[in-house]
Amino acid sequence: MSAVLDLTEIRAREPHRIADGWAARTRRPLLGTDGRLLLVAADHPARGALGVRSDGMAMASRPALLERLATALSRPGVDGVLGTPDILDDLLLMGVLEGKLVIGSMNRGGLQGATFELDDRFTAYRADEIAARRLDGGKMLTRICLGDPGTVVAMTVAAGIADTSGRTMPCCQWLASTPISTVGGPDESCGTSSTRASASARMPCGLWAPSSSTFG
Repeated sequence: MSAVLDLTEIRAREPHRIADGWAARTRRPLLGTDGRLLLVAADHPARGALGVRSDGMAMASRPALLERLATALSRPGVDGVLGTPDILDDLLLMGVLEGKLVIGSMNRGGLQGATFELDDRFTAYRADEIAARRLDGGKMLTRICLGDPGTVVAMTVAAGIADTSGRTMPCCQWLASTPISTVGGPDESCGTSSTRASASARMPCGLWAPSSSTFG
């Protein structure tokens, strides 16, 4: 187990420990005996979303974030973590992912506040990397704007990624997708500040086949 302060030194002098750690990591079944599943989401910083409630920089400190994640993963009832490669590799070196579910976040290109925020491209984990690292699954965020013709392109890309993932991630138990709608019609703004929960009931679900290893 390594401390947060040791991570930079390990990455500089012993980068092979990351691949070795993933190969040796102890995995677990998807569901425990209680049938519940609680994952800590830690992929927000990858797209510049650092705020928590009124604190816009709550996740800006990497050491503090890693320490909080380690604390959360030590709590009873916490099954695992969802994150990007940088975060998950650090947690692996810290020794806190043994026997935990580890889900790789795939599309983090939609930087918060950018004009292209809805164009959330696959800039983090790839399906082949998730398989190579023996992660337990992958997650993609499908952004929907009913007023933007480009949405259909995003949906098509998401479907293609899901199909590829199903064929190249045999070690993974599932691919989770979270559809999000920001608007209800073509005459409304596509800004994420106008997110409405009521629109989620109209989101398309049949983006890939087969569906046996996917859920949202």
